[in-house]
Amino acid sequence: MSEATRSPPGDRVRIEVAVSALIAGLWLFAGLRVTAGHADPPTARRWFGVAGAVVVAELAYLRLSLDACRPESGATRRRSLGLANVVTLCRGGLFASVAGFLAVPSAGPLVWGPSVCYGAGVALDRLDGAVARTIGRTTALGERLDLAFDTLGFVVAPLVAVAWGRLPVWYLSLSAARYVFKAGVAWRRRRGRPVCDLPESRLRRPLAALQMCFLTVALAPVVPAGSLRAVAAVVLAPSLTVFARDYLAVSGRLRSTR
Repeated sequence: MSEATRSPPGDRVRIEVAVSALIAGLWLFAGLRVTAGHADPPTARRWFGVAGAVVVAELAYLRLSLDACRPESGATRRRSLGLANVVTLCRGGLFASVAGFLAVPSAGPLVWGPSVCYGAGVALDRLDGAVARTIGRTTALGERLDLAFDTLGFVVAPLVAVAWGRLPVWYLSLSAARYVFKAGVAWRRRRGRPVCDLPESRLRRPLAALQMCFLTVALAPVVPAGSLRAVAAVVLAPSLTVFARDYLAVSGRLRSTR
């Protein structure tokens, strides 16, 4: 690791992280006010507590990941988080808001909250990568945050959908799939078994986009839960198949996957 990579983040980056924390706090208090306007105070406080815990975890992850705040070439450290990473952090705030609805009953005007917040986060997912590519500031930090928040979204959105009775509990296998995959890879490494590179695939991103769109619809109170359950199996099966195929590939059991 180079000295540039090991060096602490610059003053501007530290200021931007502090400003991000301040904005996150304001976002949480705004969400608390909105929730309190449509639910009793204990429910609003529970939303704030869960969403706030997720935000704290996100900010801690950001702080621990600042060594990756550099261009992909790794030559020098960036002096700023960059616009694309700011967009990604906004996604994190929206997904934290979704998590807060785990503590909110699925009734009243707030019933639209998870779908609106998650759908907005999905829309920003398309924007942050486009911004990074357009202005030429793709960073390792951006890739790390993007993957982390994608994974977070695939955890909190299904949890809320299941808690609210919109999706069956077995749909949570989507939330567990990445962690099972990573655990399997870690187990192979600890055992000294070979771990191959993950091959490129034309299916991963389209299937992820399909899941995001399905979850946005599933969280919205517009389609009967019974209909969603029937569609869930059809939507879920290809993604789980790709996770299984990828594990076979990295474990050397499948030589060519696309």
